Amino acid sequence: MNLKNRFENLCLSFTNDHEEIGGLWKEIEKQYTEKGRHYHNLEHLENMFLELESVKERISDFRVLSFSVFYHDIIYNPTSKSNEEKSALRAAERLSALGLPQNNIQYISDQILATRLHQKSEHEDTNYLLDADLSILGKDFESYLAYTKMIRKEYSIYPDMLYKPGRKRVLKHFLDLDSIFKTVSFKGKYEIQARRNIEAELQQL
Repeated sequence: MNLKNRFENLCLSFTNDHEEIGGLWKEIEKQYTEKGRHYHNLEHLENMFLELESVKERISDFRVLSFSVFYHDIIYNPTSKSNEEKSALRAAERLSALGLPQNNIQYISDQILATRLHQKSEHEDTNYLLDADLSILGKDFESYLAYTKMIRKEYSIYPDMLYKPGRKRVLKHFLDLDSIFKTVSFKGKYEIQARRNIEAELQQL
């Protein structure tokens, strides 16, 4: 998947300023390839788009959702609790300059903010974003283990005595949800395996 081409074509719906588009892409590429990004990187974006492409006909505004994917983790610092807020603000700044309508920008900001708590939204497009973001939880256990190791590397600043309790809280939060996945398609595809994976990780922590 060529993320650069996907982003450029997305932007061309709103402007013909190739220099502006190029600058926005360079920023996205730089941010998602920062040192220390072992999971929240460009591959994560690729995987999200692969998941969303499979349900594209069910998404009401795929362009808006695509911008949310590109910007939802543009700011990522494992020690910060405001990554989503900062990412939403960055998206609003950049997309305002690009010429997106304000209602689209507000929707994108709301979608990015929703990735903080992953609570079911009244907007189904947002639920698809949340489900694509968490799809790794429901993959085969080998892929899930690889994901947990990448997450641990991102949080390598913390010793096990701090990391493990925090990780347990996150995992138990997901298990306490009525459903980890919000849409019928993702729930049917990943819910059972996700719960098995999470329970297995909890036993190892």
